[in-house]
Amino acid sequence: MGSSSDRDAGRSAAADLRWAAALELLSRADARGELAASDLDLLGKVTLLRGEPRASVDALTRAYSAHLATADAAGAVGSAGWLALEMIELGDFTNSVAWAARAMRIVNGMPRPGALAGFARLAPAVGQLGSGNPADAAQRFREILAIADAHDDRELAANARLGLGKSLIEIGEIGDGFACFDWCMTAIAAGDITPVVTGTLACAMISDALLAFDLERATAWTAVLDRWCSAQPELITFSGQCQALKAALLLIRGAWGEASTAAELALSRFRAGDYRAVWGAPYQLAELGRLRGAFHSAEESYRRAAESGWEAEPGVSLLHLAAGRTQRAQEEIRRSVAGADPFTRCFLLPALIEIEVAAGDAAAARRGLDELSAGRRAARTPMLDAIVEAAEARVLIAEGQSDAAVTPGRSAVDLWTRLDARYEAARCRVLVGRALHSTGEGAEAAAQFDTARAVFRSLGADPALAELDAVTAGRRSAALTPRELEVLRLVSTGLTNRAVGAKLSLSEKTVARHLANIFGKLGLSTRAAATAYAYENGLV
Repeated sequence: MGSSSDRDAGRSAAADLRWAAALELLSRADARGELAASDLDLLGKVTLLRGEPRASVDALTRAYSAHLATADAAGAVGSAGWLALEMIELGDFTNSVAWAARAMRIVNGMPRPGALAGFARLAPAVGQLGSGNPADAAQRFREILAIADAHDDRELAANARLGLGKSLIEIGEIGDGFACFDWCMTAIAAGDITPVVTGTLACAMISDALLAFDLERATAWTAVLDRWCSAQPELITFSGQCQALKAALLLIRGAWGEASTAAELALSRFRAGDYRAVWGAPYQLAELGRLRGAFHSAEESYRRAAESGWEAEPGVSLLHLAAGRTQRAQEEIRRSVAGADPFTRCFLLPALIEIEVAAGDAAAARRGLDELSAGRRAARTPMLDAIVEAAEARVLIAEGQSDAAVTPGRSAVDLWTRLDARYEAARCRVLVGRALHSTGEGAEAAAQFDTARAVFRSLGADPALAELDAVTAGRRSAALTPRELEVLRLVSTGLTNRAVGAKLSLSEKTVARHLANIFGKLGLSTRAAATAYAYENGLV
């Protein structure tokens, strides 16, 4: 096949969203030096969608030079503007500034730059937002939006509204921020936005919806993103992040089996090249491990998520709490909350409240609750209502006001049930049961505990079961022999039966028999459950 045929076929493949075929064909034509500047721009976007950001930078850099060589100022601004944005994604802020400056120099020399005057300003505005100056960034994005609207450039308008929305959210104007996002999603659904921008916008907006506890928007927008990704089987970039976002929603809904599948798929797509899933894929796997009692694997996954540069919070702190490291959990969540912007801080507060209560600092928990309640007034959602009601019940119990905790606890159960979030509803039933038990309503408390226990068992939520049984005194470590306690402590550190036997000078078969006795006495069926029980009861 000739080079021009490869080039033309590559263009057609890209138009049909067949990214692997487009990359192969365009790369062959490129190797023969037959791509025009516009084709190099296309190659840059195709390589990005196939999970090769560095190759994308190379193609766009060559496109920029080719545009200059043919005195195509508009094309050069487009290439430079995309490079400035890509450099931000790659964490190369110095080169982002350099490419943005090149774009602006060319724009300033154009008699009628049109919408390009706004596009050249986009990366500097994004950089200003990232540097912690949302108010000034909002003004910059408004200026870009005005240019986009004046020239009827809907894609530039969508980019500007994403930045404006995020800026408004950071300064506390959450409703107006999400109104910007709603406009963007309408444009995406209408097919007005090109693939790279569609993926960028959708993933960013869904992430913010989850941070805002806006389950309705997050669910609807993730469905749009999932359909978009599914329609492009050869898409790599964004596909892993989409699965990670799905996993987060499925965890909330109590569909843990499906969440596990989505999280594993997110990780596989990250390994295939979706660098955007570098945090979400391991973090969601860690969350599932924490909730199921696989503490060691969860800790490793949180560590991998943190290697991305973003903190693995509040998951890591909650893992420390579940593992009995309460003081460390308290120190880490306090540090994270203190260093967070107001929007992220609100997302971390529920974990802070739970940990402060567990650490015995009811006053600190109450302060966190007051702040969370103020956040609810600024941007109310059903999920946030459920979280606040549950936190109120938890804090009231810690303050010795169990009678007052029943009402918010029941409200939380009802709200979580309406959201089809059975794990969280079950956790709130435990709070209601504790409050009822303290006020002498033993029979009703037992009914709440039994309902919660059934949910925890169906999900495999071993740490929650261990916590519940500790509350109800349903298990007794004193029933274990000293040797069984030794075996349990070692098993809970992740050792195999053979490794436990080596440490205790026992045969592997004897260790297995001790472990069977432990399971029988404690009503357990898995090593993960035994590990959770050991941590919950201070045996390790």
